[in-house]
Amino acid sequence: MKPMKITRRQSLALLAAAHPALRLSAAQQQFDASWESLKQYRCPDWFRDAKFGIWAHWGPQCVPQQGDWYARNMYIEGSRQYEHHVATYGHPSKFGFKDIVPLWKAERFEPETLMARYQRAGAKYFVALAAHHDNYDCWNSRHHRWNSVETGPRKDIVGMWRKAALARGMRFGVTEHLARSWSWFNVNKGADKKGPLTGVPYDGNDPKYADFYFEPHEENGYRYPKNPPDSWKQAWLRRITDLVDQYQPDLLYTDGGIPFGEVGRSLIAHFYQQNRQAVYTIKNMADGEHGEYQDGVAVLDMERGVVDGIHPSPWQTDTCIGGWYYHRGIQYKRGRTVIHMLADIVSKNGNLLLNFPLRPDGTLDRDENEVLEDITAWMRVNAEAIHRTRPWKVFGEGPTQLPAGNFNERNLKPFTPEDFRFTTHGETLYAICLGVPETQAAITSLGAKSGLWPGRIASVRLLGDDEPLTWARNRDSLLIDLPERKPSAHAVVFRIIPGG
Repeated sequence: MKPMKITRRQSLALLAAAHPALRLSAAQQQFDASWESLKQYRCPDWFRDAKFGIWAHWGPQCVPQQGDWYARNMYIEGSRQYEHHVATYGHPSKFGFKDIVPLWKAERFEPETLMARYQRAGAKYFVALAAHHDNYDCWNSRHHRWNSVETGPRKDIVGMWRKAALARGMRFGVTEHLARSWSWFNVNKGADKKGPLTGVPYDGNDPKYADFYFEPHEENGYRYPKNPPDSWKQAWLRRITDLVDQYQPDLLYTDGGIPFGEVGRSLIAHFYQQNRQAVYTIKNMADGEHGEYQDGVAVLDMERGVVDGIHPSPWQTDTCIGGWYYHRGIQYKRGRTVIHMLADIVSKNGNLLLNFPLRPDGTLDRDENEVLEDITAWMRVNAEAIHRTRPWKVFGEGPTQLPAGNFNERNLKPFTPEDFRFTTHGETLYAICLGVPETQAAITSLGAKSGLWPGRIASVRLLGDDEPLTWARNRDSLLIDLPERKPSAHAVVFRIIPGG
């Protein structure tokens, strides 16, 4: 299959039709691989306005339907996925990950249908996984034969996603997790330490598959490799540059900090130089074992976590309704949880990138569909409090706070009707109540003594309800009486207009 023939000019034309205000500046700075040069970067308004994106973390590791890191854990004796693999497919000395790849068929994959649903749910950008730690390229890769066109589904998965997103005027992004493959995937060189096949080498030792499993070396940790050869750094650069050049994404996500020093920074410079509306997201991992990070060179990404308060620059949370890869029987976040997280993130100047993991055939399961429909119903009424908004003077009020940092959503506590998150559009303030009060809402940040709203309030309306509300403001709070029938489940939104 040939790569998709949608040019950059065509994609910009499609976007311009949906976003007439979009124009590229004639005078543009030049980027190079130095930190100083990369700090010229400024996040484009499309990302600041979008607020919500949907992600498909989808590749051959979905085949067993056993969740994350299957390509690694199937080679770790005693792990849950190793036990599943042996029971289902056979021992990894005889049936390895290379044999899982042909089982990924994507036979019911309909990206146009899925994209229409994601857009109805309020997503303004879509992001596709391009390469995970399993050293597999989900596009028509020019530099790696282990790709989705030559193997597995024999489809240009990234290209198909891109075509569907651009056809709807959505921004398109890709994620790459490739840098750590050199160490993460190298467990395929092991062997059992006990049992009837003790010492029998796993199939990663077969030199016929060294272009997939790598040539023999020692590193097998899950962090960025400590001593990768230059050949691996250059292979990473060639493949991700090919991804950028062929598919011209507006967003590129790297799973960690910037890899491989100047090599990694040269990729960013190339990406910024090619697309002046580019967003590159990286993580600030404090242990220093997941790549380099400096403020200002890219958009900060928080995995399964949030920042502390209102961040001065746009940022992104990436998370999932369940696991990253499809895991049969897993319990998902409910729509209520996602909606509350979205409001909290947007109030802090952030975007939410939410993964819906597809089954091997390319479809969502019943429970995922329910979550998606819940989000869609809420956004249909309340999207104006999310899209194109900016933070207020404070992000919110109430007893429930999300702990700051990566991987902290496991400590998430349920929000209550006393929790509010604030967004603005022009002079309009939106107060998003993270619950549904039965009769009355009380917003203390809008009480006279708070000093946050010094002028008058002209009107208070409930999104989704055209009837006037009864409300009163005193020193302690703004008190709003709610109608008996509420227009939204999970969270209600008040539109507050200033007076003279």
